[in-house]
Amino acid sequence: MNKYVPYLFLLPAFVLLGMFFFLPFLQTIVLSFSDYSQSLYQPAFAGLGNYAAVLKDPVFQKVLLNTFMYLIIAVPFLTIFPLFLAILVNQKLRAVKLYKVLIYLPVVVSIVVCAIAFKWLYAEHGIFNYFLSLFHISPIGWLTDTKFSLFSVALVTIWKGIGYYMVIYLAALMSVPKELYEACEIDGANAWQKHFTVTIPQLMPTIALVSTISAISAMKVFAEIYVMTKGGPLNSSKTIVYYIYERAFENLDLGVASAMAVILLVIVLAMSAINIFVFERDKYRL
Repeated sequence: MNKYVPYLFLLPAFVLLGMFFFLPFLQTIVLSFSDYSQSLYQPAFAGLGNYAAVLKDPVFQKVLLNTFMYLIIAVPFLTIFPLFLAILVNQKLRAVKLYKVLIYLPVVVSIVVCAIAFKWLYAEHGIFNYFLSLFHISPIGWLTDTKFSLFSVALVTIWKGIGYYMVIYLAALMSVPKELYEACEIDGANAWQKHFTVTIPQLMPTIALVSTISAISAMKVFAEIYVMTKGGPLNSSKTIVYYIYERAFENLDLGVASAMAVILLVIVLAMSAINIFVFERDKYRL
């Protein structure tokens, strides 16, 4: 009987995962083979028609490119910059606890509040354009110009996520043996050399984790776009998750939206596998 006790403790988690993840996931797959164009209550079987329609859709191709652009913009900042911050606040500095709180503060603020605040900052007469005017630079349409809209929204994601990933790195830094730093000092290594030869190699699993989590978060970005741009102008800031929402809840095209959701899942799984292999290839080498 004792051998079944651990499974009893895991049972609540399995029930919650089944109800709120696996069941909706399976239902999404079923919906992706259904055609709701004729009737919302009696869908027809579409086979792979929804997937073919998605892959041929020029808007889907555009939003998929936008999503990868968003990922390329956000993930390097969210992976590298928090590492430098973690190393910095891990030193014996005065008021270091205050710095940690200030850097982590955006994480606890609602993403909707952050998006609204940045929307005000990006306004035509907002503070960003005010600073530009001090240098006699014409106002920029941060959210209304197709060249800037995606970058402007990505900045909100970066600003909000830096503190969260910094804390992950701080936790990992606690496990780095002090003896390795002492050995580097004996060998005459400076601060940069110590971090490149000790800190970064020791934190490679954590870097892989952060890059994977931040990449998944960037692929799933929705709230910032919904509040700030609604995917505009001209689909320039529309990403795949927002497009799924648009097709499912505005156009009621549940079959096509579900097909896009399944495609997104496949892309996220593939990117996660690549991230883990790149940063932890030695672990999987035969």
